[in-house]
Amino acid sequence: MKLLNEILGTKYPIIQGGMANIATGEFAAACSNAGALGLIGAGGMNADTLRQNIRRCKELTDKPFGVNIMLMHPQADEFAKIVVEEGVQVVTTGAGNPGKYVPMWKAAGIKVIPVVAAAVLAKHLEPLGIDAVIAEGTESGGHVGEMTTMALVPQVVDAVKVPVIAAGGIADGRQLAAALALGACGVQVGTCLLVSEECPIHENYKAALLKAKDSDTIVTGRIGGSPVRVLKNRMSREYVRQEKAGVDKMELEKYTLGSLRRAVFEGDTATGSLMAGQVAGMLHEVRPVADILADLWDGGRQRIAALSDEC
Repeated sequence: MKLLNEILGTKYPIIQGGMANIATGEFAAACSNAGALGLIGAGGMNADTLRQNIRRCKELTDKPFGVNIMLMHPQADEFAKIVVEEGVQVVTTGAGNPGKYVPMWKAAGIKVIPVVAAAVLAKHLEPLGIDAVIAEGTESGGHVGEMTTMALVPQVVDAVKVPVIAAGGIADGRQLAAALALGACGVQVGTCLLVSEECPIHENYKAALLKAKDSDTIVTGRIGGSPVRVLKNRMSREYVRQEKAGVDKMELEKYTLGSLRRAVFEGDTATGSLMAGQVAGMLHEVRPVADILADLWDGGRQRIAALSDEC
């Protein structure tokens, strides 16, 4: 099996998650320079800011990088054209079916890698000519599905012939080794990179992550059908309380409107949406992104070697 770094031309078989409002051109470039595939998260951008971020990324790295497009974004059609015009090498997609864009992207030589939360979706997308899929378990931060990474990845591996990348619940070498053991060719990580020196989130957000324990995340919106994993705080606890009480979606939106931006830019840890995965309890210090990625890969290889010796 080819590892992801051989497919993408990166140092490590690791993709940095394209987190909305967080994954800027500068952060993507830092991750690419450190050996992963950096991703620009188009989720919190408009057409102009996406173009600016792509150009900024190109100024800062000569390594491969990509763009993540949330397909329900009102400007998804424009984003799809911009990545072609700007010569982006990789596009990952979420929240929808990228089918109508795939011919245009493939003609431009772009690698297309959708994020899936179920094997049936991966199977449905494979005939479109995609290059790989990211199987993301419910342990991840942000928008989540129902299946755990441990259950999802092997089922997606069995369902499709394209390479599978594991995401959700991966923050150290043990988890990377486990992902490879499940049949993945590499991993996508997000939460563990939030506490990198280069990550542009507010210091309060980083402090909340470092303080978090293993059970300190909660999923909002599960009843309403738009589940998002965040750190427990005043906003998320109140949201879940109101949701269980049967409050309608319009009323619930008052809690979340602009809440991610408040967390990222203003450091509002009380009413902001502090998106984070269940690995938040494994984060203990702010470090350079290069150190986090090197430890992830070296730790994974050491774990695999140790298992070979033990068996």
